Amino acid sequence: MVGHWFHWLSDFATTWLPLAFFGILILTAWLLFKTVGMMPRVRPSAIASRSRSQVTWSDVAGVEEVRAELMEVVDFLRDPKRFQRLGAKVPKGLLLYGPPGTGKTLLAKAVAHESGANFYSASASSFVEMFAGLGAARIRKLFAEARKHAPAIVFIDELDAVGAQRSGHGFNREQDQTLNQLLVELDGFEGAEQVVVMGASNRIQDLDPALLRPGRFDRQMLVPPPDLSGREAILGVHTRSKPLGPDVDLNQVARQTSGLTGAELANICNEAAIFAGRRSDAYVTQRDFDNAIERVVAGLQQKKVLTEKERRILAFHEGGHALMAHLMGSAMELQKVTIVSRGEALGYAFYLPEEDRYLHTKEELIDRMVVALAGRAAEEVVFGRVTNGAANDLEKVTDIARSMVFEWGMSESVSSRTLRADNYALSEETKRLRDSEQALLTDTAYTEALRLLKKHRVPLDRLATALLERETLMRDEVVAMLAGVEAESRASESVGVPRAVAAGQPGS
Repeated sequence: MVGHWFHWLSDFATTWLPLAFFGILILTAWLLFKTVGMMPRVRPSAIASRSRSQVTWSDVAGVEEVRAELMEVVDFLRDPKRFQRLGAKVPKGLLLYGPPGTGKTLLAKAVAHESGANFYSASASSFVEMFAGLGAARIRKLFAEARKHAPAIVFIDELDAVGAQRSGHGFNREQDQTLNQLLVELDGFEGAEQVVVMGASNRIQDLDPALLRPGRFDRQMLVPPPDLSGREAILGVHTRSKPLGPDVDLNQVARQTSGLTGAELANICNEAAIFAGRRSDAYVTQRDFDNAIERVVAGLQQKKVLTEKERRILAFHEGGHALMAHLMGSAMELQKVTIVSRGEALGYAFYLPEEDRYLHTKEELIDRMVVALAGRAAEEVVFGRVTNGAANDLEKVTDIARSMVFEWGMSESVSSRTLRADNYALSEETKRLRDSEQALLTDTAYTEALRLLKKHRVPLDRLATALLERETLMRDEVVAMLAGVEAESRASESVGVPRAVAAGQPGS
């Protein structure tokens, strides 16, 4: 009898127990799949919140052309019959593209407020999930919600996260399904429904062409960094609630911040207020703005301990930049030169452009390279050897020369066509020519920097000595020290630097 029970238990353990174990695993997997399958049933509010925007046109500055375009959308949402009786159709989709921080999201919020429409804001990344069908379901629910509460604006930020070009590999990715659903929804409503879709992207070149065709995102508007007047207007917006001292000149601040975006200007205004608060001052002064610009552009001031030899090399390096900027005339108007470390830079020089410039001659670009290479050239002239401190300068010069040869046709041998790096049809001989032309430009600029610094060695020593004593020299001090040193007679006209330069170690 005992043997019978032992045989039965042994048979159960070897046969039925494993089957029961695998059955439990299958049941658990089925329950998990059931749970995951229910995940697409997500309320739209978890993806995009419906709200009334509080941003008005008075909060938007520096993008007047784009604002004028968007006013059409505001007029359409306020009075659609005005357009419909003429048979006009306002674009269904508006795409704002440009560098980060230029105000694309701010513009969308202002349109929603001025039109009185409901505002649905969502990031495109919230639609892309690993679970099949989840992104497409969220797109459907978002647009259904917007139609229900028309007039409405659907704003999709970082559109390239969901609207990137489809793979075309023969299999259906989740991202492709989500994009397909977005395309369907953009085709699925008429202008009479008073639903406008706005998208924002930093990389329009990566978007699928189907998104950009007429009838979908058929109107694309570039939102660039602001010009001089735009920067001054943006600074005015962000200083409305800040008590400014009588010495504050926002036009001067705008000139010092050429090339910066609206977000960076807002950060500068905030940093200036923080500097004033540290002193418990009642007003924000011009000095606070100067410190804030350095903080944002060059980075946090560092307490690096340099040897006396390193300080001397650094002083001549930065003195070379300052002297060369003077020799180039107003092309590189120096604002400040210092050997005080900020960020990764052991020293740096700031240049103040007289105006925003968009077109530059070949001679002007060469002048820029000469100024950028003057730091390394000064090291060679004074010490007979160079250090690794010109890494950032060399990078800037390489970028300028590369663009001149590859894109702008400004080389000696090739001046009527581009030699772009992505042109794979170029022969090996042409590629060698391209590289040699690029090297010729940079080497010529370096030779010119060496020649001028050898010619003006006395003022170079004077600047370096002053930097070792005071660490920082302002423009007026540099001009006084270089009195009598005439600017070189060159073919180029004056040219502004796109933004204040703060180079890598040791500096620019």
